[in-house]
Amino acid sequence: MDEREVADRLEIAGLLARYARAVDAGEWDRLVEVFTADAVIDYRSAGGIAGGLEEVSAWLAAALAPWPGRLHLVGAPVIDFTAADGDADAAAGTAAGTEAVVLAPFTDTLAPSRTMLAAGAKGVCQGGGWYHHRMVRTAAGWRSRELVEEQTWRTIS
Repeated sequence: MDEREVADRLEIAGLLARYARAVDAGEWDRLVEVFTADAVIDYRSAGGIAGGLEEVSAWLAAALAPWPGRLHLVGAPVIDFTAADGDADAAAGTAAGTEAVVLAPFTDTLAPSRTMLAAGAKGVCQGGGWYHHRMVRTAAGWRSRELVEEQTWRTIS
């Protein structure tokens, strides 16, 4: 693994953390730092929508409003780099490439309050699964062009 690939992996891990922070803090305008302008985001496995960044950001703001207490934890991602057409360095194996397929496990907790709740309080929702990202290297750094959430479990009290 060369220095560029190490730097790319660190940047992608940071991008995943920025995504979780933007969603948990309700900073929907910060999602432009995570996604490309033409990104497709698909939350249908969790009962949500699929669409573009603007549409999905508005949906997230409305759908997550009942749960102001939010925490997403993103686990160690599996990152596979590929060469885009015309990316001679990546095709030759001398660089990480300009596209990456990222599989990242996650868990989340959604709470109806940001204050302490009694154990077993109603309205607490927990779940987890996998984030499937297709990322591209842009002039501004790595960005997600596609996110498909694979919800694998969910509980609610």
